[in-house]
Amino acid sequence: MKLDEQTELVALLEKYRERCLWFVRQDYVPVSRDEWSHTLDLIERYGDMNAFKQVGKARKWLSQLSKAIS
Repeated sequence: MKLDEQTELVALLEKYRERCLWFVRQDYVPVSRDEWSHTLDLIERYGDMNAFKQVGKARKWLSQLSKAIS
């Protein structure tokens, strides 16, 4: 994953932390692809339409990461 993409993922996490991830530790940042996938599921489920769209982009980044590792 490129640094820009990782930065975008963390920014997305922080943007929706209070609304969608209030029950997760305040200092939690996913480290694995599976953790990111689960976190994106939560943002998608509890967020607004903009969150839904941003999660779609983030999933593409994770998909590209998986292909690069394979």
